[in-house]
Amino acid sequence: MGEAVMTTRRQADGALVVEVRGSLDAATVDGLRGVLLETLQRDRPRLMIVDLTFVTFMDSMGIGMLVAGYEAARDLGARFVLRNPNEFVHRQLRITGLTGLFGLPAEPVQPYRI
Repeated sequence: MGEAVMTTRRQADGALVVEVRGSLDAATVDGLRGVLLETLQRDRPRLMIVDLTFVTFMDSMGIGMLVAGYEAARDLGARFVLRNPNEFVHRQLRITGLTGLFGLPAEPVQPYRI
């Protein structure tokens, strides 16, 4: 089980970007879920973007946390999207049929190679 950190920042367009670093697993999701839901309630953004660039691992507990965030945002009338999942995280979301729900393409975007 790992560690995780969540930071937030507001973009000029008003969207709230939540950057997650580390593992989304049984050891970390309860604290992160609380921060995510509290941030939604307090800041009430029209759009919340969860950046997964630095997520190193995610299990079903992490997926559940993201679904809880999506549902909380929906209940507030906000959009909730994910961005930059690595191939492993994207595969977890694809296998569970959740890529579309979170605004991700069905297949991960491959970097351009020369």
